[in-house]
Amino acid sequence: MSDSLGFLLSDVSRLMRRRFDERARQVGATRAQWRTLVTLSRNEGLNQGALADLLEVEPITLCRMIDRLEESGLVERRRDPADRRAWQLFLTGKSKPMLADLKDMGDELIEQVLSGIDAHERVLLGRSLELMRANLLASPSPRTSETAHG
Repeated sequence: MSDSLGFLLSDVSRLMRRRFDERARQVGATRAQWRTLVTLSRNEGLNQGALADLLEVEPITLCRMIDRLEESGLVERRRDPADRRAWQLFLTGKSKPMLADLKDMGDELIEQVLSGIDAHERVLLGRSLELMRANLLASPSPRTSETAHG
């Protein structure tokens, strides 16, 4: 069952990402842009390094993403008053309607994915997934040969 469950989780996740990408293109966004905008909306004022950590991407990758979002008028950089070398990131008014559209698209996709699953089963599924995530976060990562040999 574990091979089958792992495969199903991976396959559902892959298909959801694909379907979301197809929908997001309709409003001129990518899933990576949506994820960046949503994370920034929850953490406005962060610098690029802190946002890269939250997104689990390399800072240079995020820098290019922010460049594109800034060119599109969705994000603005402001000098950090506490550190002249750093820039804080903020959403612009133009990003709000796009985020609302993407949220609606995501909600519609979730409803499509959960079609045929009753309310009680949805609650159980959510609890199970939360427990699985908690188990993974609580378990120690295996040591790599680099850290093992110092």
